[in-house]
Amino acid sequence: MTTTFAAIQTSFSLDIASNIKHISELINAAAAKGAQIILPSELFESRYFCCEERETYFEWAHPVEGHPTIAQFQRLAADLSVVIPVSFFEKAGPAYYNSVAIVDSDGALLGIYRKSHIPDGPGYEEKFYFRPGNTGFKVWKTRYGTIGVGICWDQWFPECARAMTLMGADVLLYPTAIGTEPEEPDLDTKDPWQRVMIGHAVANAIPVVAANRIGTEGKQTFYGHSFIANQRGDKIAEFGGTDDGILCAAIDLNQAARTRNAFGFFRDRRPDLYNVLTTADGRS
Repeated sequence: MTTTFAAIQTSFSLDIASNIKHISELINAAAAKGAQIILPSELFESRYFCCEERETYFEWAHPVEGHPTIAQFQRLAADLSVVIPVSFFEKAGPAYYNSVAIVDSDGALLGIYRKSHIPDGPGYEEKFYFRPGNTGFKVWKTRYGTIGVGICWDQWFPECARAMTLMGADVLLYPTAIGTEPEEPDLDTKDPWQRVMIGHAVANAIPVVAANRIGTEGKQTFYGHSFIANQRGDKIAEFGGTDDGILCAAIDLNQAARTRNAFGFFRDRRPDLYNVLTTADGRS
């Protein structure tokens, strides 16, 4: 089965309605190019509000049930027969999560994943807003393949990628918001950011799709470079730091599975030796 993937890379404003309209237009354009699974970037409803701690931003969160953005993209997915992972700010009672809703090609909501790893640092102050996700890692069987989705900081953790692959993912998707470090202007993490996900592709013999944002928001500039890698870790499509639009690539998922089987990574795993990975400090 060959599936065409698209990563959306664009900038955002504080106008939520305008951002959603723009993403919808880009999804339409991606579908017109044949894309079947279309990935917008992280928290695309607005600017990346986690750059600062401000109480009023909690008002942007909504519960899954009746969430206006999810409902809009459910209709769009059904109209275009495409799969859309929808990143959103979730309110669950008194708790808040950085979440993604998986919308299948018929508009059905397959479920949600709540970001497991929550960063906390200058320019990325997510612990002020979000609880660590409690869903565990998840995969979803969509019309065009089984997808695993991690959110931004999740992409730096090999355990997340390995878990989703073990659970049967055909491809790993990472919606992202990452750029400069406000207090370390000379630190450029773009290359390590790509390398760690390419490492996931190689170590798990699985394709990877990463969608980042661009533009300057306050003191922070997001560096783009969204990309699609195949199961060998070859970048088969890539944007630069300011490209705005959709990045598309077709991947034969059956061939990816054959490669995964042939490399023997999962045949030769030794889970009986990995208990140390369930500890916090390697000792207990």
